[in-house]
Parts: sequence; C-alpha cells; structure tokens
Amino acid sequence: MSDHAATLAQAQEKVEACESLDALKAVEREYLGKDGLVAELLARIPALPNEEKPAAGREANVLKQAILQALDVRRARLAEAAIASERSATGFDPSLPPPRTQRGTLHPITQVTRELEDLFHSMGYSVLDGPEVELDYYNFEALNIPADHPARDSHDTFFCEGEGKLVMRTHTSPSQIRAMESFEPPFRVVAPGKCFRHETTDASHDHTFHQMEGLVVDRNISVAHLIGAMKTLLRGIFHRDLEVRLRPGHFPFVEPGFELDARCPFCQDGCSVCKQTTWIELLPCGLVHPNVLRAGGLDPEEWGGFAFGLGLSRLVMLHHDIDDVRHLLANDLRFLEQF
Repeated sequence: MSDHAATLAQAQEKVEACESLDALKAVEREYLGKDGLVAELLARIPALPNEEKPAAGREANVLKQAILQALDVRRARLAEAAIASERSATGFDPSLPPPRTQRGTLHPITQVTRELEDLFHSMGYSVLDGPEVELDYYNFEALNIPADHPARDSHDTFFCEGEGKLVMRTHTSPSQIRAMESFEPPFRVVAPGKCFRHETTDASHDHTFHQMEGLVVDRNISVAHLIGAMKTLLRGIFHRDLEVRLRPGHFPFVEPGFELDARCPFCQDGCSVCKQTTWIELLPCGLVHPNVLRAGGLDPEEWGGFAFGLGLSRLVMLHHDIDDVRHLLANDLRFLEQF
C-alpha cells in the first residue's frame, strides 16, 4: 500500500470513529488544516524533481478530496443521528404542527393614515407628500406668517444649521403652497406626515407627532363646503353621523378660521375623553387666506378654498382609547402588538 493510500485509510478510520462534530473538526484540522498532513505533502512538492511534481500534485489533491468526502458523509450521519435522538425524546410528537411564525403588524398611526387616505380617495382627493426638513419660506412666510409674526413663538421650531433657513416642519401646512405650485385648480389634496416641535413632552405633547393637511381650491368655495367635507370625514372615522360645531379660531393662513368640535362619540353626558363637556376638539380649519393664495400663485379674486389640519396622533388616541401620546413612538412591542 502506498503512503497516500495508507494515509487515506488512517484518515477514514479516524473519521468513522468520531461521535461528535467537535471530534470531526479535530480530524479535519489534523489532515486538512494549514499545518495538517495534506499541507505538508503540498509543501514538499517544490523540492521534488520537475518530472515528479505533476504526479505528486495530483496524488495530494486526490487524497484531499477523498478526505473531504469522508468528512461530509460522517457529518451528515451525525446530523441524522442528532435528529433521531431528538425525535426519540419523551413527549415528541412528529404529527404536531410547527411553531407559528410571528408576523408583524402595521403601526396604529399607519393603519389610521391608510384608512383616511382611502376615505379621501373616495371623495376625490389626491394624496401628497412633502419634505420633513422644510424651507422657512414654505413653513412660515408663504403661509402668511412673516418673521415678526407672534404665531412663530407658539411653534417651538427646530432650526437647522447652515444657510438657507431650513427648519424641521412644525406642521403639514407647507403642503398647501407646494400643491398650489404643482396643480392647476380646481383640485383637492391631503398630505399626511410627521411634524416636529421643540417642546416639553407629556401625556398629550411630544416632539414628534403626525398630522394630515387638507386643501380644496375651487371657485365659490364657502364654509358650507368645509362643514360638508368634515361631516363626511367624521362619518368615515366613527361610522355614524356626528353633530359638529365651529368655534372662532385665529390661524394666520385661514380667514375666517375655526376650531371644529364634534359631539363625543363615546358618551352622552360627559366622560374623560371629552373632559365632561360632551364635545371633542378635533381640528383647526377655515377658508384659505388671500395672502396664501397669492403666495401659491393664484388670484384670490378668482379662486377660493378651504383647509384643515387633522391631528393623526390625537385621532389614533381617540380611536384606540390611548391615554399617553408618547406610547405611539416609544417602540415598545408590548404596546404595539395590541394592534
């Protein structure tokens, strides 16, 4: 028997004697490792006469492949034996179904946003998106909020470094100007998205929250059109007609401006949701200010419109009876898995 044949027989004997994967790895290192027997054979080839080198290389390679094959066969048998051992364990039932794969769910804000997008699509609205890092012009100036306007103080803005007056948008209202610049009237659009304000967080306030802006531009738009759209919106959300009321509210980008309240859908005589008033404050709205129409490139003598800002975070809290807005962005699976 040649030296290579003897080495292969010895290796195969050691491989067959292995009873664990660790033992098999030790044999593999002994023969095929960088300091193993096959590596020694290959290292000797350069010192051989030229006429012997090809045959020696072929023999070493054949030996290596044969050992690899023996290792693979033994590894497969050990794996089969491990499976058989598990199956023979007390209480194992191969007819039982496997564990259920855990499936993720949509975030409650995403769920409500998609429901509203479907609702507004059915009302003829287009869904827009806009930048979260916004120009000061779109976030304030074009919305009739100049640099010296006191309304800026209530926004607690995150300002970005560098030139160009970039800010983290404090509301989704910049989409009004971008829509007027992009579409020929008449048109109807909504724009959901994140907003950011530098304020102290508590159960009803967070530095990051979600809104949905709505804008309708057409001729002869009145408050009646606004109320009709809002009633349709509330019917789609709460699946029944709710009484609504408008209270005067001041917002620089609408004139007249209103706070829209809806009769509490959760009680008759007052509850914690409506703070015992039987009314829930839902959203600011109003007819688009002429200065905003001009900033969007439209003639207020010809075109009018109404706008509203729906607080998605607040709506999710109402929809699921959530008592702290900070739960929505805390990434706590114990909370999110409920939805």
